Amino acid sequence: MNQLIRKLSLSMLIIILVLMISDIFSIQPVHGEPSLPIVSEEGIYSIEVYPLRHELIVYAQGNRFKTYRVAVGNLSTPTPVGEYKVIYKGRDWGPSFGPRWLGLNVPWGIYGIHGTNKPQSIGQHQSHGCIRMRNRDVMELFDVIPVGTKVTIHGHLLGDPAHDPRALAEGDVGGDVQLIQSRLKSAGYFQGTINGKFRYDTTLALKQFQKDHDLPVNGVVSISVYYELGLYE
Repeated sequence: MNQLIRKLSLSMLIIILVLMISDIFSIQPVHGEPSLPIVSEEGIYSIEVYPLRHELIVYAQGNRFKTYRVAVGNLSTPTPVGEYKVIYKGRDWGPSFGPRWLGLNVPWGIYGIHGTNKPQSIGQHQSHGCIRMRNRDVMELFDVIPVGTKVTIHGHLLGDPAHDPRALAEGDVGGDVQLIQSRLKSAGYFQGTINGKFRYDTTLALKQFQKDHDLPVNGVVSISVYYELGLYE
């Protein structure tokens, strides 16, 4: 009986060693990622967008390469100001988006550079925040710009300097919401993620801030709140 147990134990040990060796040789890299999309690390190209001028400029190795006329967001749904990158490219999403789409990594929504079935909107503030191009232009851009390209959208985070910043409330999204969250967090009121999404946690933080500063406790970012947060003069 003891000899049988020893034989079984030896067999189990061999099986375990074989399985361990097999696992070692089949291990995948801890940081392995899907092969697509390929992110460009060279940074040959960069894009700068000037909403007030309705211009999209492509730079190649720091030199101006091509300038395009574009349409941008209106005052209620502005094009997001900041630095982003192209994270995916798509084709034929539907007539409203034209034949090509270059998606940006804006944290609070789906924004991109795309074509349009409304070419008359080019040169206007008429989009819902995306950057519209003429279809022939976006097809040209699509073929040149790789995933990973840096896109800088210029402007003031609070919107058009000729107008008061918009009133913000739960449900709104944007760079202005992100800025409010950042100021509330710096002041010790907001504990959530600074993501440009005005949700219930932002409302709670704002109401406490309003209460402590003798403002109407209504959860709305008004001009008086902008003043108290040092964002408006």
